[in-house]
Amino acid sequence: MQIYVDCKTETEAGVPEWAIIELQGLIQMKKENQNEATLVGDLHYFNRNRHPVLILGHHVLNGKEVKLEQPMAVIEKTNDGDKNSYKLKAIVKKKLLFKSRPKPIISNISEKV
Repeated sequence: MQIYVDCKTETEAGVPEWAIIELQGLIQMKKENQNEATLVGDLHYFNRNRHPVLILGHHVLNGKEVKLEQPMAVIEKTNDGDKNSYKLKAIVKKKLLFKSRPKPIISNISEKV
């Protein structure tokens, strides 16, 4: 499964740079309406050591940043009557790879209340 993420940076040409999140496995969600936007989890990204952390419910996934061999362009097709035009939306140069098993988040509850 791949999810596109806006990295809030721009290339020299002023085009936003995006990243892809790659997960090994399947995310199952209990949602009635599939047409609305869905919050999947929280992505925390540490620039100091290039270490992304994804929190999905009660699980934590540790990942790594990988540079793509060939950058990809995200384009949007617009239809103006008989003429089709394409607009460059973003450039994808890296992916955040999460290939390890998720670790559960365990909270310690004191027996003394």
